[in-house]
Amino acid sequence: MKRIFDLCLALVASVVLAIPFLVVALLVKATSPGPVLYWSDRVGRKNCIFRMPKFRSMRVGAPTVATHLLTRVDAWLTPIGGFLRKSSLDELPQLWTILVGHMSFVGPRPALFNQQDLIELRTRHGIHELVPGLTGWAQVNGRDTLPVAEKVRMDLEYLERRSFCFDMRVMWLTLVKVVQREGIAH
Repeated sequence: MKRIFDLCLALVASVVLAIPFLVVALLVKATSPGPVLYWSDRVGRKNCIFRMPKFRSMRVGAPTVATHLLTRVDAWLTPIGGFLRKSSLDELPQLWTILVGHMSFVGPRPALFNQQDLIELRTRHGIHELVPGLTGWAQVNGRDTLPVAEKVRMDLEYLERRSFCFDMRVMWLTLVKVVQREGIAH
């Protein structure tokens, strides 16, 4: 049922967001050289690597590390990168990964391929068996501000509590957090 819900919602969202998607793509292209999309290698279900698209918010050549590990993040942001991240508009292309089944709307956020501490802790607790999500329980409880151990604790709580109703709660809380722009490091 979760997969059917994801497919239906992703299809509807793709149609509804087609014009904003196009506008953001044009703004990215107009404000910095390089591709519109950034394809990031991420860790998915059963620790399989998949490519996740985002609107490019960092300059070409930025280091491939979690944002909190960068010094002077602002130096790497494109002219509209900060806005894209704070508004979460950079995440829109991830609808594609939901459509192809690499991600769900709700689940643990997919780790970068080089976040070994996060990957190892998730694997130890069985969280790697879940399909990663566009949003998740850890996202609505701190997002970028949570240390790795706390993210994994939240992911484990999601694993134990997951249900359609809980997913709806996470999606509602995500909407609230995005509107309030809470928990976003940069």
